[in-house]
Amino acid sequence: MTHTAIDPGAEFDRQVRNLVERDRPTTARLTPEQFTALVSPLRDLVTGIGHGTWAPGTGRVPFLLVVTREVVPIEQTMARTTLRGKTQPGFVDRSFEPGALERFVTVKETGLPDRRAYLLFDIERGEEFCGAVPKDAMDTIAARGRTPLTIEEGIALITHFPEILVKNKCFSLGGSRSGDRRVPAIWISRHAPKLGWCWEGNPHTWLGMASAGSRRAAA
Repeated sequence: MTHTAIDPGAEFDRQVRNLVERDRPTTARLTPEQFTALVSPLRDLVTGIGHGTWAPGTGRVPFLLVVTREVVPIEQTMARTTLRGKTQPGFVDRSFEPGALERFVTVKETGLPDRRAYLLFDIERGEEFCGAVPKDAMDTIAARGRTPLTIEEGIALITHFPEILVKNKCFSLGGSRSGDRRVPAIWISRHAPKLGWCWEGNPHTWLGMASAGSRRAAA
């Protein structure tokens, strides 16, 4: 697996460009300049962490720029994802009945630092939890002082690092729940990323639980 030394500021700029190229400003009804102004204050949060080694293919990423559904709807951000080297757009599974996706909101324990845009740190794809009961995986993550990823964070992860979504190493997103036993997840279907859900008590050998160490917003 290739490990690459990355300048954090340059990586932040790449992630901003990536979102602009994927029409986030247009879908948010913002100009590219307005969109950049929304997220650019976050850059100072990464410039002090020092140069690091990045290897997204191993399932770990030091930080991630997240723009929430308050700015761009989930259906539109999911439609602008692809698998690495593929062109088929990602999609939301039809198992979400009308109005269901809106009910999957950030759990109280997570506590987002900003409703629109923030940085996520120390991300793990969570393949160690493949084959584990999702509820048990979430309990283990909480015991480590970490939190599961939300739907928007999972979409951001595969938007910026499409190589992280691979066969048999897909991931649940336990940071967004709807008050029932369903846990959202992203996996591969029809040669594209799919946002679906699985029951919290049902394990799957190909589905882990993604998590993060912390979240920070601009002052």
